[in-house]
Amino acid sequence: MKCPFCGHDDTRVTDSREADDGIRRRRECLSPSCGRRFTTYERVQVAPLTVVKKDGRREEFSREKVLAGIHRSCAKLPVSAAEINAIAEDIETTLHASGVQEVPSYEIGDMVMERLRELNHVAYVRFASHYKNFLSLEELQAEFERLASTPRRPVRRAGAAQPPLLPAAELSRVQDAAPGKQEAGARKRESGRAAPTSSARANATPEAGQAIVPVSLPERRRRAGGRR
Repeated sequence: MKCPFCGHDDTRVTDSREADDGIRRRRECLSPSCGRRFTTYERVQVAPLTVVKKDGRREEFSREKVLAGIHRSCAKLPVSAAEINAIAEDIETTLHASGVQEVPSYEIGDMVMERLRELNHVAYVRFASHYKNFLSLEELQAEFERLASTPRRPVRRAGAAQPPLLPAAELSRVQDAAPGKQEAGARKRESGRAAPTSSARANATPEAGQAIVPVSLPERRRRAGGRR
């Protein structure tokens, strides 16, 4: 690649990094009298895609027009901008991956309808009523009935019940070992123990760290007489 400053045709790449739409390369001129650095970008050149209208007119595919139609259909609905952009990106990628240079406009409309149907029923009906140009309420009612009879893919919602990740026996053992159940079991065992008798308390050996209170001789004789 030629240097844009001196026109020397010998340069070298000093750094390469991925950019949003290609590869960014940092180059250096190898001319002894120049040696300046500059940046180049490498991008994939996509073949232009032509849309054939119903009346035979041809125009270049516009992602902005697809986005505008989806935005109108999703106005004031719980549909995020990221979801709308994802639909447009998916349609554009699918069209370019097909390898065709011309595509009928109705195919693009069908692709939008298919994706809106999985996203939001109201947005789907809005787009279909404009795209198919319903001329009567009967046609619109027939579209509603067809939509209701066709099953949608299940959508997983936050908070839905999930199957246990452990076998039943292992799950039961883990639940029994939970701190709450262990404390309840300890309290139950403590309440089931019999209270010690007075003689047992009197003959009990003091535990380590417990203070020993001396008992006088008359008190000992009184206690011995009471036990007879």
